[in-house]
Amino acid sequence: MRVVVLGDVGVVQGMMHIGDEAMFRAARDELVARGAEIVAVSSVPDETASRYGVGAVPRIRFDGLDRTAAEDRVQAVLAHAGGRDVLQQGDPARAVVEAVHGADGVLIAGGGNLASTWPLHVYERAALGGIARILGRPIVVTGQTLGPDLRGRDRELVGELLAGAALVGVRESASEALAVVFGTVPRLGVDDASFLGIAPTGEPDEARRGVLVSLSLSLGGAPPEEIATRIAALVDAAAETVGGGVRFHAHFGPLDDPQPRGDEPLHELVRARMRGTSTVVPTGDAPAAASLARSSAMLITGRYHPAVFAAPAGVPVVGLVTDRYTAVKQRGALAHWGQDSVVEVSAADRDGIPLLASSWRDRDRIADEARLRFPRHRSETTQWWDAVARSFR
Repeated sequence: MRVVVLGDVGVVQGMMHIGDEAMFRAARDELVARGAEIVAVSSVPDETASRYGVGAVPRIRFDGLDRTAAEDRVQAVLAHAGGRDVLQQGDPARAVVEAVHGADGVLIAGGGNLASTWPLHVYERAALGGIARILGRPIVVTGQTLGPDLRGRDRELVGELLAGAALVGVRESASEALAVVFGTVPRLGVDDASFLGIAPTGEPDEARRGVLVSLSLSLGGAPPEEIATRIAALVDAAAETVGGGVRFHAHFGPLDDPQPRGDEPLHELVRARMRGTSTVVPTGDAPAAASLARSSAMLITGRYHPAVFAAPAGVPVVGLVTDRYTAVKQRGALAHWGQDSVVEVSAADRDGIPLLASSWRDRDRIADEARLRFPRHRSETTQWWDAVARSFR
């Protein structure tokens, strides 16, 4: 069984995006465990092939194209898949079509990019789905957030993609409702990376300690200095409440660069405004990030996947959000595990501090709820990947 898997993977300019890599890694692990050979669609095929021990081809690529050019490219790619030699030699889409032709199916790995915020990702996935349809290969869409901003042509393309899929998996009730509007009966479940490297019981590998902070550059247009001051007050309050020190960990950051990049400059702004001390954990890779999140006593995060990693282990989480998109994701990730502490980043100090205190007081209930829900979520995830593998056989 050979499966072409598309995720937003590939380390570009030394920058690691842990969440995107984590969802691909989880999909690879689950499919390989069921006998699959993987061919990744990657921004940096050689890097991805080496990192995961898989085959890899380049993305079709819609970067920098306006709507007209993107539509023309989709049609050209689909024409090539249908047997017309219309693409130039060296066009990366040729390798994608060839990979799908030699595969038993196509998997679109988990993500939050099926939204009008990122039309290039919508077109990339629509084109891959079209190739699979023309070549008669089943397609599965897994672990998705749909929208919530999804309109016009993007809405049409996503609707066609989901309608043509053998299976559709989403990770929040809001995405489930939108999928139903498209005429799909989706599976609602936890994020695909929820159990990456986790113990069978969900317990962390080491005793939980301290406060972990992972922030996002998405600030809703607010001045970074103002937001940093508000977050610093929240983190100081967490340090006093929880104890055990504060660690900052960038989920979008450099693998080997002493200069702050990605999320790190925001982290440094916050650290400079804190009353207390803190340390920095290098970005690293997805398994290390998952272990770090689960071994923390409290998580404050503007990123999605720290919450995905921490919540199954019963770690209290305070999610910082800036808009409908980030709110849907954070609330969805936490709701699966019985948590709901989400606050606007612009109110991190005013509303966030009492919310954090409440979560900390509730930490025993949060841990018990995670233990209670863990077996069912783990079992349902196993059943999902069994069904995915069957669809490709």
